[in-house]
Amino acid sequence: TTDIRHPDVTVQLSGEDGNVFFIIGRVSKALRRAGYTEDAEAYRKNCMAAKSYDEVLQITMATVETE
Repeated sequence: TTDIRHPDVTVQLSGEDGNVFFIIGRVSKALRRAGYTEDAEAYRKNCMAAKSYDEVLQITMATVETE
């Protein structure tokens, strides 16, 4: 199993808009709502520095629980 940084935060991505900015926004918002304001900002910065859509998905899956 992989270690998810915030397994208590679940974000539904399946069946949703696959736009990379939509994903970053949705995950950032979920992290902020859960009280992880600094981690939300770090997540956003890491995603914006990513070189590909797949890299953003990898960062996302390592940060929150996805469905």
